[in-house]
Amino acid sequence: MSDLDFLTQLPLKKTRRARRAKIIILSLEIILVVGLMVFWISSSAIRHNKSLWVLFFYCFPSEFLISFVPHEPVILFFSKYYSALTVAAVSLAGTVLAEALDYSTLKLVEEFKLLSKAKKSGLVEKLINAFGRQPYLALWVAAFLPVPFYPFRFLTVMTNLPLAGYLAVIVTARFPKFLILALIGRVLKIPNLIIVGFFLIMILAGYLPSVRFNKKRKKAGAQHMESSPALRPEQEEKATASSS
Repeated sequence: MSDLDFLTQLPLKKTRRARRAKIIILSLEIILVVGLMVFWISSSAIRHNKSLWVLFFYCFPSEFLISFVPHEPVILFFSKYYSALTVAAVSLAGTVLAEALDYSTLKLVEEFKLLSKAKKSGLVEKLINAFGRQPYLALWVAAFLPVPFYPFRFLTVMTNLPLAGYLAVIVTARFPKFLILALIGRVLKIPNLIIVGFFLIMILAGYLPSVRFNKKRKKAGAQHMESSPALRPEQEEKATASSS
């Protein structure tokens, strides 16, 4: 092997090693998030624990990629026992780490070109163009308002926004949101039964749109399958006419 061959293969080896390292780190992080979620669901002692560590680690399953586990009811619960500033600060710390994990995960997915098909969709292309006009403003509004945030995580990566800018938006939007929620919970002292009901309503509100989308997609697919056999005779007639 010549010196030139060695120099041309060195960056490729480094890239492969970096990719493997990213995959290993990402896999460990996902295992951690899934383990925390399972531990949270299976342990009633943890769910009723008032330690701030529970609030911190809850941020990971509630903010990880496409998650329908709401964050707001837990903030309302903890604000009954701690100051609003403490609850907001702990929630923000966990959220920033979770969003950094989301960003690195989606970047890795994009690196393997798993988002290339989604980018070719006409609807996704329109969303990317609309988001690209004012990305930071759109991110800030979505991060502050109680709306599903996971589409904006994908749009952030698809438009190649830097991690620093993304996390800056998360900090400036989420902290006032968490602080307002914590102040409401601190003042009103909402009963646990109402918080649980709010928790379930938010899960349904986040889950139902995806169910409707899947039904529409299946219906469109069925209509396409029904219409495709009817088009075949016309295509055959055109083919025979062109050949003759």
